[in-house]
Amino acid sequence: MTRNDTNTPPRIGTSRRAGLALAAGALAVGFAGLAAAPALAQGFPSKPITLVVAFAAGGPSDVIARLLAEHMSRTLGQQVVVENVAGAGGTTGSARVASAAPDGHTILIHHLALKAAPALYNNLRYDTATAFEPLGMINTGPMVITGKMALAPNTAAEFFAFAKAQGDKLTMAHAGVGSNSHLCILLMGQAIGSKPTQVAYRGTGPAMNDLVAGQVDALCDQSTSAIPQIQGNKIKAYAVTSPQRLDIIKDVPTTREAGTPIDMTIWHGLYAPKGTPAEALGKLSSALQAAMKDDGINARFASFGTTAFPEAQRTPAAHKVAFEAEIAKWAKALKEAGVNPAAAN
Repeated sequence: MTRNDTNTPPRIGTSRRAGLALAAGALAVGFAGLAAAPALAQGFPSKPITLVVAFAAGGPSDVIARLLAEHMSRTLGQQVVVENVAGAGGTTGSARVASAAPDGHTILIHHLALKAAPALYNNLRYDTATAFEPLGMINTGPMVITGKMALAPNTAAEFFAFAKAQGDKLTMAHAGVGSNSHLCILLMGQAIGSKPTQVAYRGTGPAMNDLVAGQVDALCDQSTSAIPQIQGNKIKAYAVTSPQRLDIIKDVPTTREAGTPIDMTIWHGLYAPKGTPAEALGKLSSALQAAMKDDGINARFASFGTTAFPEAQRTPAAHKVAFEAEIAKWAKALKEAGVNPAAAN
C-alpha cells in the first residue's frame, strides 16, 4: 500500500544536501572567527606574566620585583607573578629567561651580576650580550659593609684593619659567585690586601638571616635589604660603597672616608628574551615607566637608600647602552683582579 502523507518533507537531492552542508560549515566558521576576534584584538598580554628574580626570596632584587609586579599588573591588565629562580650567582634565573618563549610573558629583573657573569663563568648556557632585550633601568644604590653584632670592630677604620689582620679567619657571606655581595668581597679584598673566607648562599636573604644570627662575621649587601636590619639594631653598619653618605643612615661613613675606597653602586634593570615582539616590548616598557612614576614606589626606594633613574635613562635604548658598557667594565675589572672564569655550580 502506498502512503500519501502531506507532512512528510520532500526528498532533497545529493547535490543540494552538499551545498547546504557547505553553507552551514561556512556559517560556523564565521561565528568561530567572530568569537576569536576579541582574543586576537586583545594582543599582549594574553596570560599572566612571570617576573623571574635570579635570587632567593627576601633579598633586595626580590623586594624591588614585588613592588614593580603589583603596579605593572594593574597597568597591563594581567597578573605579574614573581618567581624566584636562585642559583649560581644569578645565572640560573638568567638562563631560565634566556630560554623562555620570546613572547613577553617571561621577563627578568637583574643587577650587575648579570653583566659580570661572562667574566666569572666559562659555561654559561646563554650569551649575555645577545640573549636579552633591555626594557628599562630601575633604581640604583650602594652596597653596605655590615657585621654581626658580636664582631669586635665598631668603626669602619677598625673593621678594615681587623679584616686585614684576620685574613681568612674572617667569614663573609655572599649570594653566590658573581653576585653583588661576592663582587664586593673581591673589591674589598683588593683594597685591604687580604682575602676573607667566603661563605656562599643562594641569595642575600638567607645570608642576611645568618648574619643576624651571628653564624657569619660580615656581609656586603645592597642598601635595600641592609638598612632595615641596621635600623633594627640587628647588625653593625661599617661603611657604604657610594661616593656620598646615604641620608637614611647618615652616621655610616663612606669607604673613602674610612681610608679604604671601594666604589661600587648597583642598579637593577628589566629584561625580556631576545626576539620578543615589539608590541610586547613596548607595553612592558610602558608599564615599567608608569610604575617608576609612582610616588609610593619612589618613597619605598628612598627608604631603602636607593633612587630611581631619571626618566631619560629608563628607556630601553638608554638601558641597552648602559648594559653593554657594564659588561665591558666588569670584564676589564675582574681580569685586572686576576679572576679567571670558572664553571657555574
